[in-house]
Order: sequence, then C-alpha cells, then structure tokens
Amino acid sequence: MVQTATEQEYYYGTGKRKTSIAKVRLYLGNGNIIRVNDQPLEEAFPWFIWQITVKEPLEVTNSLGRFHVMAQVKGGGISSQSQAVRHGIARALVAFDENLRKPLRRNGLLTRDSRIKESKKYGLKRARRAPQYTKR
Repeated sequence: MVQTATEQEYYYGTGKRKTSIAKVRLYLGNGNIIRVNDQPLEEAFPWFIWQITVKEPLEVTNSLGRFHVMAQVKGGGISSQSQAVRHGIARALVAFDENLRKPLRRNGLLTRDSRIKESKKYGLKRARRAPQYTKR
C-alpha cells in the first residue's frame, strides 16, 4: 500500500505477534535509519538478538541500506514487539516490490505467528494447571 505524506512517499505494513501490533512505514532513502516509537533501534531493543530479528527482512532481501524504517508498536512484551516489527517490515517490503514476496515467504517472514496465550479455565489455576489432588 503506497501512501504519500506531505513530504515523502512511503510503503506501509502492519505486523502482529501475540498481543503486539506494529505499524511500519518504509521511506526510500540512502541510510540505515530504523526508529521504533521515536527511538533508535538500539534504545528500543537493547538486546542484540532483538535487533537482528528486526533487521532480518531487510537482510534477506539485500535492502538494508535502501530504506528508513519508522515503526510504532504497542502491546505485548519486548520480544513479541520486535517480531511484530519484523512482520510489518516484511509486509511493507512486499508493498514496495511484489518480487520480494518469494524470498520473504521462503524464510517464513510473511506468515503471522498466530500463537497467543491460552485463556484460563474455571476450576483450574491457569489454562491447564489443576489444583493439587489430595487422596485423604
């Protein structure tokens, strides 16, 4: 989906994981600027593994220095937020160029990971944990 802002054209993608939702915009540019919630990537996701997760779609498509990435992410924990941003970047790359769909799909970056927390059942302590059984 191509949008035109007042100053610049961008490509949009929405990423989801658990309860995290990321709105990602890709701006064409000759830098490697990734900002999440108006913070640099290193501040938003301080652990190196989360940073690798966010950059994965750009590395798979060899477009790491071509885009400025601006993401707004809400909900969930920090790990699921990084995976939601990754999903949003992958979808925005497909909006930019449909030919990138195949390598992204091959690496499993376009599939939404639909696993969420199972809801608690009545009579149990958690979703499946039953109270301890006493014989006498």
